[in-house]
Amino acid sequence: MNENKTNINWYPGHMAKTKRNISDTISMVDIVIELVDARIPYSSRIPDLAKTTRNKQNIIVFNKYDLCDQVETNKWIEKYKSECAIVVTCNSKTSNDYKKIINEVDTLMKDVNKKRMSKGLLPKKAKCLVVGVPNVGKSTLINKLAGKSITHVGNKPGVTKQMNVIKINNQMDLVDTPGILWPKFETTLVANNLASMTIIKEEVLTVENIAIHILEMLSKYYPNILKKEFGIDSYNNDEIEECFEKISKFKNIPIKGEVDYERVSLVIINSIKQEKIKGITFDRI
Repeated sequence: MNENKTNINWYPGHMAKTKRNISDTISMVDIVIELVDARIPYSSRIPDLAKTTRNKQNIIVFNKYDLCDQVETNKWIEKYKSECAIVVTCNSKTSNDYKKIINEVDTLMKDVNKKRMSKGLLPKKAKCLVVGVPNVGKSTLINKLAGKSITHVGNKPGVTKQMNVIKINNQMDLVDTPGILWPKFETTLVANNLASMTIIKEEVLTVENIAIHILEMLSKYYPNILKKEFGIDSYNNDEIEECFEKISKFKNIPIKGEVDYERVSLVIINSIKQEKIKGITFDRI
């Protein structure tokens, strides 16, 4: 698998605008809530976020924790904690998990307000900036925190297009931002990991390349899942035609003269997109 530097690039105008807006408003923000996909806790982090947010106190939320390989993802949690980050894990389907974020914000603001009171200032309401890559679950998180549907939720990247301020309770407001990607991906591995979790739009990388990456990662780390979901014991690029033909037959996709590579690829991608495959983490320490 190619992990070298890559020229893959996806940086729509609204993302560049978001970074400028963050820079312009960060002085009014108390806490940054950064969402990452627990299945790719390195690839889904925004590389220069600390610079953009001027090193504000941040809470890293490992979202979709119920979908990851918790043994591997927990190694990343410990790494980020060792770097003095506050880490919260959230199940993508459970409301109560999100209350942990409110508790962490309250704890951080107690320290802030103690200092304000010592200066004779009134306590202040927390203003929290919510950031993350596209399709990482920001809208779902905000709706859960607010206890009602406030933002549109969609299973595709780039649903949120502008910054919005949302009242959560009397102690906390959220500033929602569109999903951010960066001008150039660090490696092909990072780009493929993002695409595998539907964070980069499918138009940027071919569906065949994304599907092959998923098969490679499952073959390397989760051969039991590969066998159960796609009916093959392993995958390698020297046997691509044979592997796709076996998957086609296993999934009852008709072969009319030759394998329909696009259709098989979409089945592979959708197995993750539709959360049929669970217990996977593609980033490794």
